[in-house]
Amino acid sequence: MEVKKDILWRVYLCFIGMGLFGVAILVKVFMVQNIEGNYWRSMADSLHTRYVSLDADRGTIYSEEGRMLSTSIPYFNLRVDFAADGLRENKGKIFKDNVDSLSIRLSALFGDHTPAEYKRILQDAYKNKDRYFLLKRDVQFVQYQAVRDFPMFRLGRNKGGLIAETKNKRINPFKLLANRTIGLSRENAQNVGLERTYDKYLKGVTGKRLMRRIAGGTFVPVEGYDIEPENGRDIVTTIDVNMQDIVETALMNMMVSNEAEHGTCILMEVKTGKIKAIANLGRQPDGSYWEDMNYALQVGEPGSTFKLATVIAALDDQYVTMNNQVNLNEGRWQIGKRTVFDSEPHPGQTNVSIKHAFELSSNVGMAKLALQCYAKRPNDFVAHLRKLKLDKPTGVDLVGEGKPVIKNTKSRTWSSTTLPWMAFGYEVLISPLQTCMLYNAVANNGTMMKPYLVNAIMEYGQPVEYFDPEIVLDSICSQNTLRQVKQMLEGVVTNGTAKALWSPYYKFAGKTGTALVANGKQGYADKIYQSSFAGYFPANDPQFTCVVVIKNKPNAVKFYGGAVAGPVFREVADKLYAIALEKQKPMRATLAIDTLLAFKNGQGREWKTILNKLNLPMQGNVNNSSWVSAKVDDKKIVFTPVQHVKGGVPNVTGMGLKDALYLLENAGLRVIIKGAGKVTSQSIPGGSQLERNQTIVIELS
Repeated sequence: MEVKKDILWRVYLCFIGMGLFGVAILVKVFMVQNIEGNYWRSMADSLHTRYVSLDADRGTIYSEEGRMLSTSIPYFNLRVDFAADGLRENKGKIFKDNVDSLSIRLSALFGDHTPAEYKRILQDAYKNKDRYFLLKRDVQFVQYQAVRDFPMFRLGRNKGGLIAETKNKRINPFKLLANRTIGLSRENAQNVGLERTYDKYLKGVTGKRLMRRIAGGTFVPVEGYDIEPENGRDIVTTIDVNMQDIVETALMNMMVSNEAEHGTCILMEVKTGKIKAIANLGRQPDGSYWEDMNYALQVGEPGSTFKLATVIAALDDQYVTMNNQVNLNEGRWQIGKRTVFDSEPHPGQTNVSIKHAFELSSNVGMAKLALQCYAKRPNDFVAHLRKLKLDKPTGVDLVGEGKPVIKNTKSRTWSSTTLPWMAFGYEVLISPLQTCMLYNAVANNGTMMKPYLVNAIMEYGQPVEYFDPEIVLDSICSQNTLRQVKQMLEGVVTNGTAKALWSPYYKFAGKTGTALVANGKQGYADKIYQSSFAGYFPANDPQFTCVVVIKNKPNAVKFYGGAVAGPVFREVADKLYAIALEKQKPMRATLAIDTLLAFKNGQGREWKTILNKLNLPMQGNVNNSSWVSAKVDDKKIVFTPVQHVKGGVPNVTGMGLKDALYLLENAGLRVIIKGAGKVTSQSIPGGSQLERNQTIVIELS
């Protein structure tokens, strides 16, 4: 009896255990289906689907007058879905009927295979039911348009199987012009120039595409699951293409003729600080020149163009006037164990005015001036250099600007000769752009402007952000000091080291510079000179500041600033002055572009055609027969109807001339036109009662 109870207890226990196990399974099934179902389904889907990024169209970089400096052009990878329903139905009738003609057309367009080879390739892919067959990589847009009209492909994706994957390639239409400043946008590499600085605006927002895995491990797009990318914004630079061409050509001519190592030329608008042109050329191993580095931003010993800062300090602290005398010692003066040399000896030149010492670019004169004024208080001189912002980068909107070095008495390398050597541009490090900013301040009556390269950020042709001129310093010195340094800079051209550059047609002012440059471990033995010229024109009403800095080859025959850098400045100034004369107006700075895309009221069918071609989003009721006005709102082009009263004068404000004439003349009106562009006003208001033989005047801008 006890044995029977023991056996039954065990049997019951097994049944209870099995029952609990079954209940646990049912509970788990319920949880998987109703509570954890979404999670496990997503896990299953993740094994067969994935999202890939869809790059946004990168924004375009424009010159100030609206010409493309950097833009993206589309390229296509062409694939074919040979398992598409249309290609498999009726025993592949569509494929069999079109494969021969398709092969002939592909061979004629691409020329990489014979028609017979193309036919074999297509038949093999069709036989294997390849759902994502790569037909051709990197197809240009014109070729893609042609392929879409080929036999079989013209039937659409479902019947013809054609799949086009779009990718963009960045190009600079003007090639060399301002290439380093505009920059490069490269895959798997760091951008440079404006492409890097304004990348967050240009790149847009990346989209997503759902891809499903099919046989053979291939992924194909899933229709209707794309998250469209948001295209990048455009930027409008301050660069003028014509001025850039003038600057680039002038610099190139001198670089080639003198076989120089590298050089830069900067053209800045005086009143605003806009950089209108910036050329940077470096000699390549094959002897050619290319924009390989932005030399305008690299710091180095500036040489004699720095003497402007020295005389501003001494004059502004009222230690001297430009008429005070200084002894040049015929161009040679010993300080302790070091000797100051002028780049050219001055036999017989002893006591001359500070103005003339500056005109002659005397190192001895500037060294003596600095010691006379600041020997007991050298940090007062340093304080002046800091006031002129020479100890800080300019803040230009380019990444990679060098950090200047202005020593003080606490610097580790300060010595008894540091102050006099600083006075003529040694033992300091600044960039050509900093030199340009200083000279531009003199030209701008003492107001220092921040240099900049971008006018506006644009979206759908409309400005969304402007960059206005920015004042760095209201006044770099007193008006009395400014008057004297302007006379000194003009004197360099009429009576100094740049008198060979003098022009009988217009006045300009500037300063030459010739600096001996160290060559690594070789020191100064190779006689490498840096030639420079900094100035502005026309001197009586300055519009542009131009700085040229050229590093010459070792032992160059021609190396003085007035003979190498000066002629580049003169060529740029001459051409800009000539252009101003051709237009029969004084040389003036240019105006910023307001918009790149003029939105005009017009016919609905024309707007639909434009937007379909550009693949731009639109909002509002647009039909083929309607007349509409357009504006940008929330990243879409929004249309509203333009009402025309029957029997009344049409409202043509905002329209282009073609559409305005069409409506007005069809209404029986005689039209007088003033101006060009789009209609801004009409002499008879829209909706007014029409009268016979009426004349209407429309003004366009």
